[in-house]
Amino acid sequence: MLFKIEVEDGHGLWSDVRGADGAILTFEKEDDARAKLAELFPVIVQMEKYTGGKRTRVIRILEDEDDWPKPPPAG
Repeated sequence: MLFKIEVEDGHGLWSDVRGADGAILTFEKEDDARAKLAELFPVIVQMEKYTGGKRTRVIRILEDEDDWPKPPPAG
């Protein structure tokens, strides 16, 4: 199971947090994702403890187990 972190821009639009290489940051453990979130956005994460709104989140990435729809055959 994989997890990713997202941040909200203040206007209701969520975006993936990306690394220096531009790839979406993914984590095998939810705790690791939450730790990285707190490292990258310490002020926002702390503010969320005292305010009602959420501006960060950890999302579980679901794997497509049945591979539907089937990709077209190669060739």
